[in-house]
Amino acid sequence: MLVYAAGVAIGLWRTDGSIAARVAVALLWPLGLAAAAITVTALVLAAMVLFPMIGAAILVIAGVSWWLM
Repeated sequence: MLVYAAGVAIGLWRTDGSIAARVAVALLWPLGLAAAAITVTALVLAAMVLFPMIGAAILVIAGVSWWLM
């Protein structure tokens, strides 16, 4: 919660524009984190298809990690 509050404060302080634009940026900044997570996931999946050896290694690591947990 503290990280979210800090993000809101920075969004209100550092964003150019009207107060409405500042409030919108401050409240919506976590969507950027979600977009980054989705993008990285898509890139890893694409790398697994494009480079089968990397895909096999990732699957083996995931399987061993799951088995050990």
